[in-house]
Amino acid sequence: MQALNIKKGASSHSAYDLRTPYEDVIETHTLAVLVDNESGVLARVIGLFSGRGYNIESLTVAEVDHRGHLSRITIVTRGTPQVIEQIKAQLERMVPVHEVHDLTVEGPAVQRELALFKVAGTGDHRVEALRLADIFRANVVDSTLESFVFEITGTAEKIDAFAELMRPLGLKEMARTGVAALARGA
Repeated sequence: MQALNIKKGASSHSAYDLRTPYEDVIETHTLAVLVDNESGVLARVIGLFSGRGYNIESLTVAEVDHRGHLSRITIVTRGTPQVIEQIKAQLERMVPVHEVHDLTVEGPAVQRELALFKVAGTGDHRVEALRLADIFRANVVDSTLESFVFEITGTAEKIDAFAELMRPLGLKEMARTGVAALARGA
């Protein structure tokens, strides 16, 4: 007797495909989580992700209300729509969490990354690095006789383009932060 070849979500008792159409779609979402600004809160939020095997692609934290002792944790994560909904539900149940906003679905949002580039070179390479930095509106935050450190903010594509142009000019190191996102509008 030969084994049945049954697809995931189907059963041998039904002629219909019982799979949801979005179960295998991986999406990237930016979550803004408003939390109490006290010790251990970030560790608890991150523990939720690591304990359940969720990945964090980017993480930024900043105090947003000094008087109210509130901070915003901005997390970029990936998963199926069901996993994203589960993450949001689990975050909302945590005691120090006040609000959870999915900036990906709540409307237009402004997103920026920050990167630092160390470029070492002499002569024409230094001049060209400064010229490109000016075009990309990168700031020189440190300068020696052998190198520059540039700070640049913008979209991921802009930072990638800057890195590609700096490689032949002596790019030595690069540090890149995650996404900082804010909802646009009212």
